[in-house]
Amino acid sequence: MAVGILLVTHPAIGTAMVAVATALLRNLPLRVETFEVPFDGDPEALLPRASAALRRADGGDGVLVLTDLYGATPSNLAAHVAQLGTPVRRVSGLSLPMLLRVLNYAELDLDALPAVAAAGARNGVLHGDA
Repeated sequence: MAVGILLVTHPAIGTAMVAVATALLRNLPLRVETFEVPFDGDPEALLPRASAALRRADGGDGVLVLTDLYGATPSNLAAHVAQLGTPVRRVSGLSLPMLLRVLNYAELDLDALPAVAAAGARNGVLHGDA
C-alpha cells in the first residue's frame, strides 16, 4: 500500500507537471492522478468526477492533494473532496520542485508528506544574481 497523489489544478497545469515528472524520473513511485478544473467549471457539478479521481489516486494509505492556487476553484473543490471519507492531506502552491520532492520521498506516510511538499516548494525557490 502507498499514499496516492492527486493534482487538482487549473487547465493544463496538472497534466504538464506529471509529464515533466515522468520524463525526469521515468517511473513514478506513487500513483498520481490529475483533475483539471475548467475556468467556467461548476464545483458542485464537478464534485463526482473529482471524487472519482481521488479514489483512483488512493493507493490504500490515503491521498495527498496538491492544488495550484489557494482559494481558487480547484483548491475549494479539493477541500470538498477531502471531506468525502478517504484520508486526505492538502497542500496549495503546487510547483515542480514540490511534486518531485514528494515523489522522492514515496516511502513516507500521509501525515509526513505535506511538510515534505512544502519544503520542496520553499527549497525550489532561489534568488540568483545573474
